[in-house]
This record gives sequence, structure tokens and C-alpha cells, in this order.
Amino acid sequence: MNMAQNIAAGLDRILTMEVVRVTERAAVAAARLRGRGDEKAADQVAVDAMRQELNRLAIKGTVVIGEGERDEAPMLYIGEEVGTGKGPAVDIALDPLEGTTICAKNLPNALAVIAIAEKGSLLFAPDVYMDKIAIGPGYPDSLIDIDAPPAENIANLAKAKGVAVPDITACILDRPRHAKLIDAVRATGAAIRLIGDGDVAGVIHTTDPEETGIDIYLGTGGAPEGVLAAAALRCTGGQMQGRLILDTPEKIAPAEKMGISDPKRVYRAQDMARGDVLFAATGVTDGNLLGGVKFGRTFITTHTIVLRSSSRTVREIKARHQDLEKF
Repeated sequence: MNMAQNIAAGLDRILTMEVVRVTERAAVAAARLRGRGDEKAADQVAVDAMRQELNRLAIKGTVVIGEGERDEAPMLYIGEEVGTGKGPAVDIALDPLEGTTICAKNLPNALAVIAIAEKGSLLFAPDVYMDKIAIGPGYPDSLIDIDAPPAENIANLAKAKGVAVPDITACILDRPRHAKLIDAVRATGAAIRLIGDGDVAGVIHTTDPEETGIDIYLGTGGAPEGVLAAAALRCTGGQMQGRLILDTPEKIAPAEKMGISDPKRVYRAQDMARGDVLFAATGVTDGNLLGGVKFGRTFITTHTIVLRSSSRTVREIKARHQDLEKF
């Protein structure tokens, strides 16, 4: 068995429950602060819980997408090593609470999210905006083009899906910068679902449009979140393109230090998350794809999806936890 096979086998061992526990613990911690209006507190408890659980995993993990640079984040910072140190060397992209504002306001689709891949397989993305377009699985390669007008992408998707353009729904972050994009999409006759936060969830929703009602994701959002979303799409066969928005010298210089030599490069999902990839997300608040954490008098329930790229396996885990002390 060669090294790649060893690593893949190692990822397989942590797939079924260990990765689930990581996002479950973060989701439960954040869910205790749903609707309290304190974004920082909710994020911090999720970070603490995720880091504690990560350090129990038999991996040599390095955080490549995390809470920020070392001087910005005391825990789960970029470059931090996690795990027991025994096991496969892996890259980790994570967001212990994707949608901090969503959680603070107790709105839909807050998630605890993590992606694990073979060492050197995840894009080391700077903390800048990324222009993104994504669709789910089952369509011809290169059906979407980030440089094409929204009308063209939507028309091509509708044709491939065998429906009329008004039957397509696009997900877009509700931001002033998207005003022209929103006008262009509405001009086609397609519907729009505007979201206030959480564009990882927005992209993931394209993987199951019958359940979520979302066919395509368009617009700009954080580049680190783009890598997490790309990991999910790699596991489902969806398509995604992204381009870093490096429009000032202050943004270009740090990106070059991270190995990004072409500021105009278009990254596909397989460029941002290569090799064997695991992805897990647990609902914090109720959403289109995942239910949120439920607190009973003697139990806690969680709802998680776990994905793997090499097998295209999608596992949905609804857990009832009766040992409350573990949380």
C-alpha cells in the first residue's frame, strides 16, 4: 500500500463518527446561545468545542482555513496544529460557526462546518472576497462560466435541467454590492432567494435543489468560505468556479506570500479542494438542508451530513444524545 492509499485509509477511518463528533460539539455549543444577540460569544464557544474535539482525533492536522492569522485568533488560527499527532497528515478547513449573525438572531441555516483533506490539498486562501458561481451535480462539465453574464448561465442551467428559466432559483447574499447582479437575475425571470449571511450553506444548498429549492449560487463572498464550499461540492460532484478579488496592492502582496501568483486565475472546485476530501456540517439553527440542534429535558438531538469525495458518499446522521455531560 503506497502513501496515498495509507492516507485515504486514514481518512476513511475518521469518516463515520469522529468527524461528526467535531461538528456536533461545535453546533451544540453555539446553539445554546441562539437568539442571544452575541455573535462573538456564540462563535467563541463553538471554537472552543471544535478545538477540544479535534485534538482527540488521531491525525496530524494543520489548520489552513480557520479563524484568522495567529495574531488575530487565539485558537484554530491558520497554521495551528491539531490532533493527537498520531495518524495521517491532513489539511483542515473549518468554520465552527458559519453564520454568526444568523445564530445570534436565531435565523435559518447556521452551521458548524469542517473539511479534511490530504496534506497540501486545500487552497491556502487569503481573507479576501471571492467571486463565486456554483451548481449541483448531474450536469455536463463546464456548464457554468464565471465570466459569462448571469442570463447565459441561468439559461444554460435551465436547458440542462429541462425546465423554463422562471423555474430556476438563484441564491445570492443580500448585500449592496450585489444590486446589479440581483437586477440582472430578475430580468431573466428567474427567482432569487436572498440570504443575509452564511454563503457556505448557500453553495451547499445547490447540491440538493429538490430539498432546498436552490439551483444556482451567484455573487461574492469570503474566499475561505469558498474553499469550504468547494470541498462540499467535490464530494457531491457539483460544479463551482471562483476568482479571488485582488484589486489592491494591499491584497495582492499577502496573496503572493501564500503562493498565489496569478490574481486573475479562475479556480474550480477541484483546484480548491484536491485529492480525497471529507466534509461534515451540523445544523445549529433549522435550515433548508439540516435541522438545528434540539434541546430536550433528558436529551439533545443533532442533524449532520458527512460527505466523501472519493466515494461520493453522502451520509445523513440524525443523532439523539442522552449523555449530556459530554457537551
